[in-house]
Amino acid sequence: MKKIVFFTIILLFLFACAYESRKTSQEGTPEILTTNFESNGYEIQLEFTKGKEHNYPLMAIWLEDMDGNYVQTLYVAKSVAKAYFRHGDRSSGRWMPGPIRRPAALPYWAHKRGVQESDGLFVPTQETAIPDALTGATPQGNFVLKTKTDDKDLSSFKILFEINQSWDWNRYWNNSKYPFDNDYKSSSQPALVYEAIINSENPNQEIELKLIGHSHYAGRTGELFTDVSTITSALDITKRISVKLIN
Repeated sequence: MKKIVFFTIILLFLFACAYESRKTSQEGTPEILTTNFESNGYEIQLEFTKGKEHNYPLMAIWLEDMDGNYVQTLYVAKSVAKAYFRHGDRSSGRWMPGPIRRPAALPYWAHKRGVQESDGLFVPTQETAIPDALTGATPQGNFVLKTKTDDKDLSSFKILFEINQSWDWNRYWNNSKYPFDNDYKSSSQPALVYEAIINSENPNQEIELKLIGHSHYAGRTGELFTDVSTITSALDITKRISVKLIN
């Protein structure tokens, strides 16, 4: 009997190891993104680990001074940066790639950036698109962003990370909450904002970004809402975000 129990435990252990191996293999190694690497500023490395609810979210990463003033964008999803989405044109009766602007996608970043277009929106147009050096396709899973600040004028600064996943309804943020607001409908649970503080005197120190609130549900304002009690599955789009200054 003891031998049977022993061999059962061994088999369970081997099965668990095989499962973890397959899981790691499926997730693969993190994708490497590189932006703004030709500048002479601080080298920054941000590592993103996806959560169980991750499903092609949109993201923006930027830098602020210690007073919360926008300094520069480090990365923004290409669809937002170029005003061209995979589900942007419905003229044929079904969603096709095409030009469209979604102000609810990453509104905290957009309003912090502070570039208002002629129509009053704060998201780029195809004519005022974000440069290629600061954007890229949305990573499909875990990734590492290797980037640089434009200069070394600040000894301490904030790294902000905004993330939003379309059509992730819950009981509070449901399809009938704002029935005539198309911007809200493309966002559902609003974008979440994470933050970390970097001190240049402590290079190579890994710092985890913490959730500080959510953006306006339709992107009308740049307000940050610190009450996240209505947010559910969106909290699990990310598992962990960390950043460090590379010496």
